[in-house]
Order: sequence, then C-alpha cells, then structure tokens
Amino acid sequence: MQPDQQSKPETAAGPWRIEWLDVARGVALLAMATYHFTWDLEFFGYVLPGTTGFGGWKLFARCIASSFLFLVGVSLVLAHARGIRWPGFWRRFAMVAGAALAISAVTYVAMPGAFIFFGILHQIALSSLLGLAFLRLPALLTVVIAAAVIALPQIFRAEFFSHPALWWVGLAPTNPRSNDYVPLFPWFGAVLFGIAAARLGIDTGLTARLALLHPGHWSRPLRFLGRHSLAFYLIHQPVLIGSVWLFSQVFPPTPQPPEAGFRYSCQASCQQSRDENFCTRYCACMLGELEAGGDLQKVLAGDGSAELRERVTGLAGVCTALTEDDRLEDPAP
Repeated sequence: MQPDQQSKPETAAGPWRIEWLDVARGVALLAMATYHFTWDLEFFGYVLPGTTGFGGWKLFARCIASSFLFLVGVSLVLAHARGIRWPGFWRRFAMVAGAALAISAVTYVAMPGAFIFFGILHQIALSSLLGLAFLRLPALLTVVIAAAVIALPQIFRAEFFSHPALWWVGLAPTNPRSNDYVPLFPWFGAVLFGIAAARLGIDTGLTARLALLHPGHWSRPLRFLGRHSLAFYLIHQPVLIGSVWLFSQVFPPTPQPPEAGFRYSCQASCQQSRDENFCTRYCACMLGELEAGGDLQKVLAGDGSAELRERVTGLAGVCTALTEDDRLEDPAP
C-alpha cells in the first residue's frame, strides 16, 4: 500500500504533481483488491485452499507489493529531493505507522496464528525512514545496493534471525507464518529501485516532462484512489470480507475435509520445483506421517511453534527420501 505522499518534483518552475503516479497507484490498488477478494473466497471455502499462495497468484501478489514499494521510493525522492520537509514527512510517517500497528492489533485478535506483525504498511514505514539516507546518493550506487538487498536472502540466512524480535529482517532460515509478511530483505530493494529511478528522472528532466502530461478524464477514479490510497487500503478488506461473509450466509460453500485442503496446498507448493508424480507421492507421505503423529490439526490450525516446524522439516526430509527411493524402484512412465 502506498501512503499519500506528495508526487511533486521541486524544480525552478515550482512544485508539480505527477498525475500519472496517482494513476499507477490506483491501478495497483485495484490489483491488490482483486487479490484480496480471491484470498477472501479461499478463506471462506469458495476456491481451493492454497490457491492464492502458489503459482500465478503468488507471482501476482509479489508484483503488486513490488509496485507499491517502488512507488514509495519514487514519491520519497519527489517529495524531498531538494531537502527533507520534516513536518510533512513525520505526519505521513505517523499515519502509516499508526495504521500498521492497528493492522497488527486487529489481525492478532482475529487470527493469532498468522497475524500481520510486519506487512506492507510496516515495510513502507521503515523504508520511508531508511530511504532518506539514499536520497542524495548517485542512482547507479543505489541500484547496486538495491540488487544486493534483494539477493542477500538467496545467499545468506542464519538461525540468529529466527528470534521473533528479528523476524522483520527477513534472514531467518524459514519464514514465519503470517498473512502478510514483507520483511526488510528483500523488499527494501524495491524501494531503493524506486529511489534510483526518481533520481534518474530528475537528473534527465523526465519528471518535469511527466508533470506536464495529464491523463484524460478516464483516469479520474484511478487518480482519486491514488491520492487516498491509505484510506482505501484500510477500508477495502473489511468491506470485501464482510461482503463474502454475507454471501456465505445465503449461499454457503460446499464443505471440504481438511485433509483435502492440506493435500492441495502441499501439491501446489511441491510442484513449484518437482514433477506431479513425485509430488503426489510426497504429499501422501506427508499427510500420513502428520496424521500418525497427531500433528495434522496443528498444521492446519497454523501452529507456528519452533517445535512443530522442526518436526515438519524432519518429516519433509523423510518423505522426500522415501519418495525418491520409490521412484527408483518403480519409476513413473
């Protein structure tokens, strides 16, 4: 979610608002609402469990988050390129940080096993602070640092960061369970890319030219959303989830056994890296082992304890080995 930061490059001609950035925010907000509506349908059982967590939907969600954070970097530069306007900065920071804390509190009460302790709003608040240090750096250097921030979690993770107080960093060996987890690494990289892009835009005069381009009347709804993005973010999900709940009272979804949901989620996750035949056998093994050990209900309930994660990791290794042995003895055609 992009806060309502000013998109006005300071030039000799005065501060101008780039309306196309408002349009971009509006499009991103509608994309986010589409994803959240699908998540709500999944939550209530109208679509298969795990639908929004894998494949194209997962990529869609990452693109949405990346676009918001990129625009945070762009807006930060356009608002403060000639000097940080501290009153406006702290006002917006307080609004975003306060909204982030409210989201954490509400989701902790509603779904404590997967509450949002560091989601997109938390990331925007922290990135806005950290991004100030990069406003005057050369764009190329910022791009290099951005690439390093994005790459770091792929090459380095440590058990030290598994402590809950450090989950926000994003360098633990396994990601904690949350319905919206946007840690510093790698997501701050998207903000830095936005900062670099805006710096290049100012240096080349592109931002001044964009400020003179006004989208047509068709863009008014999108520009309105873009200028009130924080309010839209806070309001849209309660409206969507309330609407789906009301619909479910009249047309309830067809109930599915919990085992079916686990099998589908497992299969979807596994097939990101292995073939269908392997994943079918592997997930059957995992389901059997979890049921035998009495852990299936804990997994389905979102138990995020370190003890359960360790057992599940161990079972995953066992089932992987057993499945690979089965394939050697009885290879799939």
